[in-house]
Amino acid sequence: MTTFDENSASAYLRVALAAASKAADISRSYYAGNFIVTTKADRTPVTQADVECEQAIREHILDAFPDHGFYGEETGRTQEDAEYLWLVDPIDGTKGFVRQYPFFSTQIALMHHGEIILGVSSGTMMNELAWAEKGQGAWLNGSLLKVSRIDNPDRAAVSVGNLKSLAGSEGWASLGNVVERADRIRGYGDFYHYHLLASGKIEAVIESDVNILDIAALSIIVTEAGGVFTNLNGEKPNLEIRSVLAANPSLHAKYLELLRGYVA
Repeated sequence: MTTFDENSASAYLRVALAAASKAADISRSYYAGNFIVTTKADRTPVTQADVECEQAIREHILDAFPDHGFYGEETGRTQEDAEYLWLVDPIDGTKGFVRQYPFFSTQIALMHHGEIILGVSSGTMMNELAWAEKGQGAWLNGSLLKVSRIDNPDRAAVSVGNLKSLAGSEGWASLGNVVERADRIRGYGDFYHYHLLASGKIEAVIESDVNILDIAALSIIVTEAGGVFTNLNGEKPNLEIRSVLAANPSLHAKYLELLRGYVA
């Protein structure tokens, strides 16, 4: 088993991992439920843990790289013209966090001139810390990740997220083409199904109603593990992404064909 050489980590990765650790300490302390929940304008919940985690991440990153931009779920975006832009969701899966589901995570990514070059995905309560840097592979708890080699949709395990918005789309019938052929359909959700995909334990993730902060870090983890990560129209992730088709390279094009007609 190939293990991670800490000496290969860039300064960016070391800072991102330290920031994720600080956030994990905060979210873990609140997990038992001793926090205030408010509702944002889009009717999604936000907690003290979300706010404090983002503050800790932001301070740690900008102390190290004061000329970088920062785009956070709770505090918005700074330095629109910055060469480097950090993308942060302090608690991805707040609805689950509020109800004490363990599937929430902290997502930290770094974008350089519009390209995602680094990602850290910290599944605090599930003891899963994944990270990737461009050209350096993807790792989970220090072990190298690789997607599976299964190339037949009839043998594939597929995880589907945000079924409500998928069901309301014009391409709902197209999703049936995938479901009908899959060996297993699951809905692991949030960060977890992307970790499973990058680990070679499932073959694809299909998801809607996402934003770049949800999936930026996960996109580079999947691609550095050898996978393909696009939206449901086959387009690479950008700041406007709203859907995901992530799969191993043997199956991604086949799923695009099965999903033809979907409007992302």
